[in-house]
Amino acid sequence: MNLVALQTKTSDDFKKNLKNLKEQIQSCEDGSFILAPEVCLTGFAYDRMDEAAEFAQKAIKKLKKYSENKTIAITLIEKEDIDFFNTLYIFHNKKIVHAQSKHKLFPLGDEPAHFSKGKLENMKIIDIDGVKVATLICFEVRFPKYWLKVLGADLILNPSMWGIKRKSHFETMTKALAVANQCYVLAANSADDNMAKGSGIITPWGDEYRDDSKEKIEHEMQLSEIKKIRKYIDIGLKKK
Repeated sequence: MNLVALQTKTSDDFKKNLKNLKEQIQSCEDGSFILAPEVCLTGFAYDRMDEAAEFAQKAIKKLKKYSENKTIAITLIEKEDIDFFNTLYIFHNKKIVHAQSKHKLFPLGDEPAHFSKGKLENMKIIDIDGVKVATLICFEVRFPKYWLKVLGADLILNPSMWGIKRKSHFETMTKALAVANQCYVLAANSADDNMAKGSGIITPWGDEYRDDSKEKIEHEMQLSEIKKIRKYIDIGLKKK
């Protein structure tokens, strides 16, 4: 499976952002698993939350179509009654196969004042065509207790909008997550000027494929590598 981490900038023009995302998705080979940066279509548009949520519903219809031969994971701002959520959707075969809203909101980004937290039980491992997939959204990767929720996954997603001042934290933790869980980590961070970039793919062996100069970073996922490391360095994951 071809893993793709997108590393794009987000403008104030929601339609332009979706157009750019569409172009990036279409440039990926069939069968790719594509992860976009956190809320890349709208940003944290605190002064345009209703507009962002309405746009997300329109984007969902298009993303279903784009996922005919690809898997797409992206977080969007959604509204339920009077509450807003930062929700990850995974699109596969023109359907939504998983949704989870960000549970651990980032205080320094003023997220708790604008979002409600998602249900912890939705932070779980799911199966997509025989691949065990789990997600930790941005700030959630800092918490060891959430690492236990995704223990045994083959692929862990980390969509982020991570600040440049903590770039080393982002890169260190996503690598450690891959090594500790003996799995692949697909990390997609924003390329906005104040963001850390550092997007890429980390293998179960800790090999990193990152490139801050690109909007798209790709690497082939080999399930055999997961089986190999779990067999020869057995920490109790090989039967999961």
